[in-house]
Amino acid sequence: MLLLNKVSQLSSTPLQILFHLNGWYFAAFFIAEILMFIYKGVILPYPQANLILDVVLLLLFLGLETLRLFYGWKGNLCQRSLALFVSVAVLVPCAVLSVYYLLLQTFVLRLEFVLNAVLLCFYSFELLLGLMTISVFSRANVY
Repeated sequence: MLLLNKVSQLSSTPLQILFHLNGWYFAAFFIAEILMFIYKGVILPYPQANLILDVVLLLLFLGLETLRLFYGWKGNLCQRSLALFVSVAVLVPCAVLSVYYLLLQTFVLRLEFVLNAVLLCFYSFELLLGLMTISVFSRANVY
């Protein structure tokens, strides 16, 4: 006789959709930022040291965002609150970098302002859904 255990799915579908959309959005954001840095380096009197700093920070941003999306994706699908918590924790430096690109660069183009504002909206929704999902995972008795 085969005994089937009924396992409830606690993963958040809206959070998973946001992770998926944010992955594609960040890829487009990264390419747009690289192209805008090329534009600013050629057209605008951008100081060399500031341009190098901004590009290095963009590469750091890429690494952090990739890490955040990976842990969030896996934490949500595998119903692991620790991995999802790491994703939410890495969200903080990602949001700080987004605010830097939104307000604190040497030259901020209007397109950069819009792209970073949309990215911060993604982050706010992911923070809210991530904390709710961590709460659901923590309350579940998974053995």
